[in-house]
Amino acid sequence: MEGEVGTCSSSLKCEIEGKGKMGGSGGGVVNVLESAKFPLSFWEIGVAVSVVLGYVMGLGCVYLTMPASDYSFLKLPRNLEDLQILRDHLESYTSDYTVQVLVGYCVVYIFMQTFMIPGTVFMSLLAGSLFGVFRGVALVVFTATAGASSCYFLSKLIGRPLVFSLWPDKLTFFRDQVARRRTRLLNYMLFLRVTPTLPNTFINVASPIVDVPYHTFFFATVIGIIPAAYVTVRAGITLGELQSVGDLYDMHSIATLFLIGLVTVTPTLIGNKN
Repeated sequence: MEGEVGTCSSSLKCEIEGKGKMGGSGGGVVNVLESAKFPLSFWEIGVAVSVVLGYVMGLGCVYLTMPASDYSFLKLPRNLEDLQILRDHLESYTSDYTVQVLVGYCVVYIFMQTFMIPGTVFMSLLAGSLFGVFRGVALVVFTATAGASSCYFLSKLIGRPLVFSLWPDKLTFFRDQVARRRTRLLNYMLFLRVTPTLPNTFINVASPIVDVPYHTFFFATVIGIIPAAYVTVRAGITLGELQSVGDLYDMHSIATLFLIGLVTVTPTLIGNKN
């Protein structure tokens, strides 16, 4: 890992120095390289902690408005068995405490997206199981977009050291692709959202680092996650029939997503050829 980071830092330094000579701003080299250092500064850690406390307070408010009961079943599902237990308990609350369940669901999903916590696929399945296809898809698209946006802005503030440390090669590839497709960037971002070319977690945290405008990021997220959200939410209705998460995406579903992705990126390819 140290070798990879070192290589990336060297190539980045050369590129920034070249741009500094062209633009006459050599001082930018020091600033960018310093921002790529790890760990985070005290101020950056303070920002992250403040965001965490905000989500915890939101969950606390939901908890205080719920009736007295045993809530030991409330935990992030890590497998289908955990998810089925959570669904069985929440079904009895959804009809009587719909607002609290919705708010709690949204806070948890957005928190997981913001801090790149694995398991949002189980939350999408839960939405389908509790709220049905159409309301479930709307809920997943809203929370996923809100969480991705939260991650985007948090990464813009403090994410540079993390991205440089964890994904130096992916970051270089992503930066080059964004630069090449700047004129039709929305189509390219839609392609990334629809297909599993790059992980959504990486896209969320790296987009502000490579200067993807937020409005492009936002619209690509809202539109691009709908196909996958529909597949997952629909599967949540028949949760008891799933044997593994791998059952969600068969070859037909993956081929369909790639076909949609190719349609979205075609204008970009044609533009580059011209």
